[in-house]
Amino acid sequence: MSTDDKKKVKRAQQVFTLVVQVGRKDGDGLPDKATGAALMCYASGVDEAEAVRETVAVLKQADLNPLDVTGYGTAQERRDQGHDIAKDELELMQRALDENSVVVAQFTPFFDGEEQMPLDGPLN
Repeated sequence: MSTDDKKKVKRAQQVFTLVVQVGRKDGDGLPDKATGAALMCYASGVDEAEAVRETVAVLKQADLNPLDVTGYGTAQERRDQGHDIAKDELELMQRALDENSVVVAQFTPFFDGEEQMPLDGPLN
């Protein structure tokens, strides 16, 4: 079979919910006394690994210092886990899909040693 006979199967883009913890870096734009931040992002990709890679790359280009990424899956995977997804979240997810992009939906700075996403966040 020649390479011309092999058809590339294009996998559909999906949108994944990611929470990224960032640390401090010169010029990062975080509040002066912040020790870092958590960013809730919606990122498109053919799989979660691609969405994570793209999100980390975008945040690094924005002079942020990504330290850790937690994936929560697609909207359907989140629904299957019992998450309620608000209309505005769905709209941001659709924007990420339409633009094949990363959308930062929430930014929560950490102060005085806080190092995790607040429990009243949208994923509860």
